[in-house]
Formats: sequence, C-alpha cells, structure tokens
Amino acid sequence: MNTPFVYGKLAVENNFTNRVKETNQLIFNFSSGVNTILISPRRWGKSSLVSHAAKKASETNSNLRFCFIDMFNVRSEEQFYQILAEKVLNASSSKLEGIIEQSKSFLGNLIPKISFSPDSESYFTLSIDWQEVRKKPDNILDLAENIAQKKNLNFIVCIDEFQNMSNFDDPLAFQQKLRSHWQKHQKSSYCIYGSKRHMLLDVFTNPSMPFYKFGDILFLEKIKQQEWIPFIINQFANAGKEIDEENAKRITDLSECHPYYVQQLSQQSWFRTQNKCNKENIEEAFENIIQQLSLLFQTRTDELIETQVNLLKAILIGESQLSSKQVINDYRLGSSANVLKSKKMLINKEIIDIQRDQPSLLDPFYKYWLAKYYFKI
Repeated sequence: MNTPFVYGKLAVENNFTNRVKETNQLIFNFSSGVNTILISPRRWGKSSLVSHAAKKASETNSNLRFCFIDMFNVRSEEQFYQILAEKVLNASSSKLEGIIEQSKSFLGNLIPKISFSPDSESYFTLSIDWQEVRKKPDNILDLAENIAQKKNLNFIVCIDEFQNMSNFDDPLAFQQKLRSHWQKHQKSSYCIYGSKRHMLLDVFTNPSMPFYKFGDILFLEKIKQQEWIPFIINQFANAGKEIDEENAKRITDLSECHPYYVQQLSQQSWFRTQNKCNKENIEEAFENIIQQLSLLFQTRTDELIETQVNLLKAILIGESQLSSKQVINDYRLGSSANVLKSKKMLINKEIIDIQRDQPSLLDPFYKYWLAKYYFKI
C-alpha cells in the first residue's frame, strides 16, 4: 500500500512540502557557483531540500553535475577521499568508459583500482593507495574542478553531516587542506550541510577557522503551520480519505511542526482512518508512536548524568534563569559551572538547542515523553 506521507527517507515529488523560498535560494546558489552552508537540527528535511533543489536546478541547466556525500559514517580522511573520488567520477559520466577515462586522466599517479558490479552498468567502487594519497591529496581535492574545466561543466559537491570531520585525527589540518584547494575553484562549488548548529557555526563563522566566510550560510526553519495544513489535507484527499483543517492543525500542534514527526503522525493517523480522520484517530496514533519510541527515549535518558537530567526538568518546567541560585538549589544542579557544562553536553548530544539565550528541547516527542512518563509533570 502506498501511503501519502514519507518520513525516514528523502521526500521527493508530491511528498516534498513547500520550502519554496529555500529551494529558490539554493537553485540560485547552485547556478551561480556560490558555496552554501545549510544548518538545521536533524530530521528537519535538509537532505530532501538539497536533493529537490538539485533536481530543479538540473532541469534548467544541463551543465550542472551534482554529487552527494554523506559523512555520517565517515571516520577518516582516507574514507572521505575515496568517497569524494567515487562520487565525482560517477557524476562526471553516465558510461563506464567515461569513468575509466576520467580516472586515468586525473588520478593516474595514484594508480586507482576500479571494481564494477557485475549486475550494474554504472555502480563501481574505487580503491586507492592511501600512502600515495597521504603524500599528496591534491588530485582528489581538485578532481571535480579539473573535470569541470576539461568538459565545460559545473560541479556542485553536496556534503551532508560535515561536522563529522571532527572525528578525524587532525580535523583542523583537514579543513585547512580543503579550504586551500576549494577556495580556488571556479567551476565547482560546495553545498555543506549538517545538524550540529553550534559546531558548524564555529567552523564557518569563527575568524580563526579555515572555513571562515567560505560561503552563504542558510538556517533552515521549521515549515510553518499554515503551510503544513493544506499539505496534510491534500495528501489525505489524494489517497481517498478526508481530514478537516482542525484535525490537520491538531497533527501539527502535537508535532510542533517538526517535519519528520508531522509526516509520521500524519501517516499513522491516515492508517487509522476509514473515511474521515477524527481526533481519536490522531490521539491513538500519537500515543502509539510515543510508546514505540519509549525504549529509545529511556535509553537516551539513562545515558545522561544526574545534573543533565535535572537541567532538562528545569527547562521543561520553563525556568528562565537556569544559573540562578534558586534554580540551582531547587533542581540540584550543583553550581553555575555545572549548569554551563550540562548545557554544552546536551547541545553536543543534540538534545537541546539554545536560541536567543533560551534553551529548548529539539525533539517534541521526547519532550512529551519526559514530561508525561519520566518526570510526570
């Protein structure tokens, strides 16, 4: 059964929701060769947005070539260089002969080994002598630019979860290498996106860092409620069921307009609907999702130390002066130094974010679970 709502994978075509302004900005940047840094919490639809904008840009400019790199599981420079070379080569040609030719022309001194899948005409893996790459990674770092110059193309290299380079042996030296090459490129540009806002801000806005002022920084906001409501109503209608504005709003309220959860709760409510979705369908779906996630939420909470858990409770209750003596005593936070340390750790774990000096929980369903089932506020 095809469901009208998508979560946990790229939202494409009719499943992609609004983001008109952000899409147009990305298309302009892609077409103009402007480097872009896109920042938002996890599961807010960054990857779907970049993929959607890339498809739209390619439809109007046949010279654009996109390659997509996900650094989520990349733990070393070696892995990064290998994936970068594979993705650029794959985007440079639709034929195996072309890929082999590009490899020989631009990576010949590295003596690459290419393995092709026997049941595919395009899938391949690349093996490179890491010792040679370590000595001089220039050919890989300039690969997109060199191919683009030769073939009169424009490459856009899209890198997801860029902050994971912090796991490399020497992340600062790695950034310096990238910047020294990429800032010279004329026919290739870079779209870098990730979820750890504070870490990425330090990388791209700190004057002492190599990537300072590297490109256009965009902060992805939640999709507004007034844009979600007609989307939910239309998706229900397209799948032969009905939901009114009040109940579509109820879905967005429970999800706090969090893109992933709006889609998930909408889907689960749709499953429970015979003809017209009602309040009971939505509340049953919501509680069912919370129960499914309860073990994950419990594990996440158990991994926190006591002061971090206590700080979460203070945030949930709405305390605004977290470092005040009264709040520290009431919630057993230890000291103002402990409050700052706990805040930092919760930010690094992507549990809270702080904007305009106000902390908030990033996951609305986790927030609900904490309040109702853990703290029983």
